[in-house]
Amino acid sequence: MKRTSSSECPYQAALSSSAPASHLPSGTWPPGPAPGLTGWGLLRRMSRNLLGTLAEWRQSYGDIVHLRMWPERQIIVSEPQLVRELLVNNHDALIRWERGIRVFSQLHGHSVLTTEGKTWQAKRHALQPSFSPKSIQSFVPAIAGATAKAFSQWHSADKDWPAESALTSLAMDVIVRMMFSCEIDEDARIAEQAVHDTARAANAEMYWPASWPDWMPWKRKKRQAVNVLSRLIDRYIQARLQLPPAAWPADLLSRLLELHREDSAAWPLKAVRDECMTAFLAGHETAAATLTWWTWCMAANAQAQAAARREVQEVLQGRVPTANDVPMLSHLTRTLQETLRLYPAAPVLLSRRSVRPIDLRQWQLPARTMFMVPVQLMHHDPRWFPDPHAFRPERFSHDAPEIPRGAFMPFGTGPRVCLGQHLAMTEMIVIAAMFLQRFEVTIPVGMPAPVPVFNISLRPSKPLCLTLSECFP
Repeated sequence: MKRTSSSECPYQAALSSSAPASHLPSGTWPPGPAPGLTGWGLLRRMSRNLLGTLAEWRQSYGDIVHLRMWPERQIIVSEPQLVRELLVNNHDALIRWERGIRVFSQLHGHSVLTTEGKTWQAKRHALQPSFSPKSIQSFVPAIAGATAKAFSQWHSADKDWPAESALTSLAMDVIVRMMFSCEIDEDARIAEQAVHDTARAANAEMYWPASWPDWMPWKRKKRQAVNVLSRLIDRYIQARLQLPPAAWPADLLSRLLELHREDSAAWPLKAVRDECMTAFLAGHETAAATLTWWTWCMAANAQAQAAARREVQEVLQGRVPTANDVPMLSHLTRTLQETLRLYPAAPVLLSRRSVRPIDLRQWQLPARTMFMVPVQLMHHDPRWFPDPHAFRPERFSHDAPEIPRGAFMPFGTGPRVCLGQHLAMTEMIVIAAMFLQRFEVTIPVGMPAPVPVFNISLRPSKPLCLTLSECFP
């Protein structure tokens, strides 16, 4: 897998080689759009089309954009070196946006996703071994088993194959097998709709300073969706607790319950439940969204699809992939990396708030400043990725020009980098390899390109359907 360069961004080389810029007086802010009386009009623009609006502002005002939205001041940072300065060098000066965390906590509870400080550090430290590259190798058979079962139910010569729904159900089955050693079966469609409903509700609530209580009549859909997901997780946990510990399978739930047995004060059953919910939601969403976009990219780029299939055939020789095969599928991996560049599952990181002053370039930004990092803007920046909207997996080849460090960060960066990034990549490589062994995907005649929309993750605005046919090598 191609790594990004550890050197500074070429765009910043001239600045770095010259004398440091003098700091502007305190109270001076970077350029940005006129806020009007309150700046809430800016927030309305963002709620209608966040990614498009951020791109317009970056084009007009540069890599550091100031938004005055009373009572907050927000800085949009979209230059790789500055993003790393913020999220890596100044990580201890940042907490995640309180409002966003309150919204996520309604479903995730107090998991590693929603906690801060020493509580987060303890959770991250306890969970890290289960998501190490070595540990996730044991999950490959579960991934392959779920994939084989799903493929046996898909119909070749399907001119209207529901790619997004099929891949989401598959990703759910994979995470349920890895977490609970069970199959999701009839729960898949209900859970899929519940995830969709909670994501839409959470995204809408992000643009309001407070939420109406969930018992309000118009929040019935969200209330039902939360109950569906909560019952799903609770059912698996209770079923496991009915077994003697010696009979527990080696999965993620057993590892969490071992933490509970070792220290029930630090890891009560409520904490186990919260981590299960986060692992279920985050663990399937990145894979489902990315594989949905990957099938589109394969359908739209027949030569790339054929090249990836040739590599899969050469490496696997018709076998089911194992953990040892994953590093050998380099070209296939590049097609997934390029998909993540074009369609990052998290195109905007959850905003951060500074707890002390931070200097970025010549700007002295006071404590309590909000910071937003639009990952997709960096991924689509022609300074780092020439012809940025073209699908070119060769960008990630070892002999390709170095990508500036921080320009490609689909899983975030710094201490808060996605805990499950290695698991997600392994899962996607295995599923994609098995897909290419069996199927070819094309675009239905007359179908327009899907329009990405951001509802917590990046998905097509309409359910993606493609043409699926049997592949005969």
